[in-house]
Amino acid sequence: MIKRHISKTVKELAKGYPAIAITGPRQSGKTTLAKMLFPNKAYVSLEDPDILMLAREDPRKFLHVHEKGAILDEVQRCPELFSYLQGVLDGSTQMGRFILTGSQQFGFHSGITQSLAGRVALVQLLPFTYGEVYSNLQALDPVMYRGLYPPIHDRNLNPSTWFSNYMNTYIERDVRQMLNIRDLRTFQRFVRLCAGRTGQLLNLSGLATDAGITHNTAKAWLSILETSYLVFLLQPHFRNFNKRITKSPKLYFYDSGLAAWLLNIREVEQLESHPLRGNLFESWVISEFVKMQFNMGFQSNMYFWRDHKGHEVDVLFDKSDKLIPLEIKSGQTLNSDFFRGLDFWQKCSGIGNEDSWLVYGGEKAQFRQNTRVISWMDLHELKEYL
Repeated sequence: MIKRHISKTVKELAKGYPAIAITGPRQSGKTTLAKMLFPNKAYVSLEDPDILMLAREDPRKFLHVHEKGAILDEVQRCPELFSYLQGVLDGSTQMGRFILTGSQQFGFHSGITQSLAGRVALVQLLPFTYGEVYSNLQALDPVMYRGLYPPIHDRNLNPSTWFSNYMNTYIERDVRQMLNIRDLRTFQRFVRLCAGRTGQLLNLSGLATDAGITHNTAKAWLSILETSYLVFLLQPHFRNFNKRITKSPKLYFYDSGLAAWLLNIREVEQLESHPLRGNLFESWVISEFVKMQFNMGFQSNMYFWRDHKGHEVDVLFDKSDKLIPLEIKSGQTLNSDFFRGLDFWQKCSGIGNEDSWLVYGGEKAQFRQNTRVISWMDLHELKEYL
């Protein structure tokens, strides 16, 4: 069993909060993590129809049965429990009593904020990080192609087959529960169009037009993808440094393997020459940073910067007292073009370049043009900026 980097954070939080809530996408390992960290707690799945019926019809009895505490899996399926949990947690000084897991942010978050605020610590578990799975030197394209969802690595499954089943299950189950979508094929096309825009500025109107839906529908569907932890939006930094900047966010997928599958990439060789390979690499790198932040219990402090003329820096880490610029390039051979964005931003911002970074598709760390260059395999070196 692969040890998750978030384990330390969860165990520490369990010492100071009556309940811990673990959320994230389906198949990210939430249940496995909860069972591994709390092996002595009873496991109760709200997916079980009989258990769900008891929890809905008699929540007091349900919680009394598990008064010593338990792992309550997919608890958002029974939102009635949250109010009753409040009374149970308030009547005890026991920390880490209940471990709640859920895959959908809507019901999960609303229940916590309305009934359990201050009583529960929320952590977000995404698919594996690169460091959790790989310890030896790897080729970049197979890593991006396979993605980092646990079942693919735990069971050595074919990525294309698994992603196909995953998307079918996700659409049939989660989407039907959250939205009244009559034409699922249109929604599938919408998701694929999003994959074709990974690493790019979000033009919601253009996306809606290409998908054949209204602007409001596109906005609602994109929100569903966000709350299901399939995609995330990276916001532009709010300081303009005397230049007009874009106000549109950039769209990314949490998992490069899923995005590649949505782009009909079925073999590693197809990824190597794909026109969106650089976008997928950028998405992969940024999602790794998000995972590291979530694993430490932090929220993202990442932005990007782009002015009205197209000058851009892929990532700005906001450390309150300074901004750390970082560029992402998928090429294995460095060239001067890689540093243009960083050079322009440093001149425009007037901020020193002592903490300027570039992540590339090569293997060796270097120092070029006042910028520290690191391999895609060594992202942990930037952990201090997260």
